Amino acid sequence: MERTVSEVAKLAGVSVRTLRHYDAIGLLPPGRVTTNGYRYYGRSELLRLQRILLLRELDVPLPAISRILDEQEDEVTALRGHREQLLAERKRLDTMLGSVERTIAGVSGDETVTDAEFFTGLTEARSRLRTELAERFGAEVAEGFERAVRETDGWTREDYEQLGDEGRRLLLRMAAARDRGVRPDSPEGLELIELHYQGVLELWPATPTTYYALGDLLVENADQRAIIETVDKDLPEWLAAGVRAYAVRRLGYAQNDKKTVRGGV
Repeated sequence: MERTVSEVAKLAGVSVRTLRHYDAIGLLPPGRVTTNGYRYYGRSELLRLQRILLLRELDVPLPAISRILDEQEDEVTALRGHREQLLAERKRLDTMLGSVERTIAGVSGDETVTDAEFFTGLTEARSRLRTELAERFGAEVAEGFERAVRETDGWTREDYEQLGDEGRRLLLRMAAARDRGVRPDSPEGLELIELHYQGVLELWPATPTTYYALGDLLVENADQRAIIETVDKDLPEWLAAGVRAYAVRRLGYAQNDKKTVRGGV
């Protein structure tokens, strides 16, 4: 029995657009196409789609799925290979998580964290942040961050912990304001964001454009989000919204400036 593309989409729980994409890349051509362009799928195509969706559920990329199916590679062997990739990724994420936790513990004044662990965590977190800044904003912005980091050469652990304490106190004030229903773009909210902006400028010469973009980084960067969530798990989004609002209302950032983010700090 043949089925139309819309019938197959409904049956498999995917969109018609997805099926058309699979056809376009040669992953799942229909059994036949009529002269008026209608696609029809038979049993063999449905079985192939079933295997595709199984492999997609396991996060196997489309090119690898195509290779597995076209070369008739044994699925068990293919899945074992994918399992090894997932285990390697889990190990990488566990290592990163450990570094984030050491950094949080260190800047939170946890005395059980040795100085060596503290500075190792700090260095690793800075390295990840520099990489993300380069990816988001370009090399010049990352180099600006690097210059700011060099200005802290000679700082002791106590210096960093003092800075961390100041940052936590500000986050606590923001969390209290959020609990009271203060909007991040309100006058009171923006006054708190002003303190955050001044703190950022002490460590990183952010422009209106890059400060606006920092809103995304505060939510999406694992290190930054984790530090904020130690105070209030719902605060990252509030702070991110406030950063964007401050950039627009106090720094003169305009939405069409977004394309110039890579222009430097």
